[in-house]
Amino acid sequence: MRSLTNRLLYTGPDRERYNMLWNIAGSFCYALASMVLSVLVMRMAGEEEGGIFSFGYSTLGQQLFIVAYFGIRPFQITDGKGEYSFGDYLRHRFLTCLAAVAGGAVFLAVMGAQGIYDGHKTVVLLLLVFYKVIDGFADVYESEFQRQGSLYLTGKSNFFRTVLSVCACLGTLAVSGSVLAACAGAVCAQMLGVLLFNLDVIRVLPGVDWKRRKGAAAGLFRSTSFLFASVFLDFYIFSSAKYAIDRYMSDGDSGYFNLIFMPTSVIYMIANFIIRPFLTKLTAMWDGGELAAFKRELGRLGMLVGGLTVLAAAGAFVLGRFVLSLVEMLLGQGYGGSLAGYWMDFGVIVLGGGFYALANLMYYALVIMRRQKAIFSIYAVGALAAWLISPPLVKGFGIHGAAACYLCLMIGLTLGFGLWTVRVCGLEERKKTGYGG
Repeated sequence: MRSLTNRLLYTGPDRERYNMLWNIAGSFCYALASMVLSVLVMRMAGEEEGGIFSFGYSTLGQQLFIVAYFGIRPFQITDGKGEYSFGDYLRHRFLTCLAAVAGGAVFLAVMGAQGIYDGHKTVVLLLLVFYKVIDGFADVYESEFQRQGSLYLTGKSNFFRTVLSVCACLGTLAVSGSVLAACAGAVCAQMLGVLLFNLDVIRVLPGVDWKRRKGAAAGLFRSTSFLFASVFLDFYIFSSAKYAIDRYMSDGDSGYFNLIFMPTSVIYMIANFIIRPFLTKLTAMWDGGELAAFKRELGRLGMLVGGLTVLAAAGAFVLGRFVLSLVEMLLGQGYGGSLAGYWMDFGVIVLGGGFYALANLMYYALVIMRRQKAIFSIYAVGALAAWLISPPLVKGFGIHGAAACYLCLMIGLTLGFGLWTVRVCGLEERKKTGYGG
């Protein structure tokens, strides 16, 4: 007998219109959650507590989410031939989630031992690590929903889990006045959301293979280790300016930078609206040897993302001061003038977010081509550059330097992925024609 949640969520396979609508709703809600929480927690708890929360939620917690996630989603959803079963992916995810929790605990213990974090900050950050690791566990179910042709279930899960945990977090904060209690409430709600919208719902999908094959988890680690290292480095590059601010500036500065950084989530979300529904189509084209169609589709998606980048950046530079003044009003009394002076940095970050979206499109193309080593090499160079330039830019120029650092790194990633994608397509074309063979 089907439970209430899977009756409400599951409407059958191959629902293309539902796939698009619910993917948009889930992605929008997920991206909006970070913005809503950053603003409201800072308003309700103050800039220092809000800064700790923002860093834990959008930076450290997300970095550990990457460990749990292991960069495997593109691999799983493009595994159309069933190289690995869902049971294999699930066992692999248990292991990566344990590694993420252990990694977070070690990092926080080291920071505490060095006197960089006090006890309160350490516990808040640890709870946010738990929250994000649970999110990473849910992703294996949501990836399987998409692989089974039910992307709308991924969107629904994202939507309802996010609403549940955000409401629990803000409700607890409003009642208790404690960020620590609010984080604990969010963790409990996240666990309940996974139970209701992932563990329960997947049971109704007819094509899920639960068998676990011997050696499959080790095979998955081998197949995706470069993807994991790449995605981990990707997020480090993306967040290197935030880490530098957390290390060399105050928690309040960290909170302010996270606020002007928020548009990157919206840009990435909109890019995913465009890109994700076409991943299986692009995979079929590449696997089927339809190189011309693959290049044409990839070019069309690139032009769409590029056009949105130009519009978003122009809007940010023109309206940035006004938008940041509105955010100040949402933050409440005492925040007047704290953000509006960063309107140029706001525009620079929006432009960088557009380049990041383009870089991700090319990243997905290289994943489909199974060029994991190329992906890793680009990220390794980018991570080295981030490690070298982010501390001096932040120490020397503060938030202005952090924004410039972000833009430079995103342009570098876009160039790296774009040039490699062109190169691989050229090699494939020569292979098909026999030239140079």
